[in-house]
Amino acid sequence: MLAQQISSVPGSGTAAAREAAEIAAEAGGQLIDLTGGQVIIEPPSSLAEGAIAAINAGTNQYTDSIGLKSSCKAFADKLSAQTGLGWNTEEIPITAGAKQGLLDAIPGVLEPADEVIIIRPCWPTFQSQVILAGAKPVFVEARSPTYVPEIIAIRTAVTPRTKAIIINSLNNATCAVSDQTPPQTIGDLAINYLLWIVSDECYSSLAFTGARQESIVMAHLGPRSGTILINAFHKELAITGWRQGYFVAAPEVVAAAKKLHSYTTSTPNVAILDHLQFGDGSFERTMHQRLSLARKTDLRILPGLVDVPTPSAEGSFFFYLNLSRFFADVTVNPSVRSATIAYDWS
Repeated sequence: MLAQQISSVPGSGTAAAREAAEIAAEAGGQLIDLTGGQVIIEPPSSLAEGAIAAINAGTNQYTDSIGLKSSCKAFADKLSAQTGLGWNTEEIPITAGAKQGLLDAIPGVLEPADEVIIIRPCWPTFQSQVILAGAKPVFVEARSPTYVPEIIAIRTAVTPRTKAIIINSLNNATCAVSDQTPPQTIGDLAINYLLWIVSDECYSSLAFTGARQESIVMAHLGPRSGTILINAFHKELAITGWRQGYFVAAPEVVAAAKKLHSYTTSTPNVAILDHLQFGDGSFERTMHQRLSLARKTDLRILPGLVDVPTPSAEGSFFFYLNLSRFFADVTVNPSVRSATIAYDWS
């Protein structure tokens, strides 16, 4: 059964692009890979200092499989400050990035043949991990120019087999920010149909246009116990390779994830703690300001592209370009009617 599910999952396009760039470099050529979601900048010094301090302190032994209690508490305190809601360590496992958070949490709430609504365009990992859990992805299209899903389309996609909905704001890959109304209505829908909400909020700190970006649990308190928040520090701290993430869920979901976690990877434990405890937020503010400036500069350039509408780019560090005019007379997969490009902020 699992072998069949794995065989039905496509390989990572990002990994393939990275390998192609490496092969080109080895052959003496050059291929600029902009597919990976990362900002190239020296991370905050508190991270390096924290890692060194952990090494010097001998923090190299097994811990609880879902993370050091001190780290879980620091994550809980950070989230409590951001949302204005109280969170505790029993609700927050530490993971090796957002992917592991999804892979740990999703199997705990799904059964084979369950359906999961996914708003598309989306991060391909959503679809693949639903399939790996033995469930069926059901797509609802969010259309140009806003790429904010219509609640009527989501409600129409609900069937007796629907178990969950995955939402993602700030969106990867469209850069769209859902304002307060869609999270509220999605919360109502989840309550009415007894659906789990899986909310990927990894890019939530990178909104630039003044659009209101807030967690689903802030927009609608009702479905909190049935919501799984996925987040990571890769983007806001420029440490994609360090694989530091977490998810937030009800204790019973965390207990199920802990079982899976204990038989797979356990958890990373060092580096982030010192930054959360002693960082003053200056790195995050500086990066946000520089990305915002780069975005404004590039948005003055993009209107020069012929037959390509200028994207709104409400956040993140890439642009989602609508290339549909180039495919007006060609039948292709909708996913290739657009392209995501990173922008240079150096």
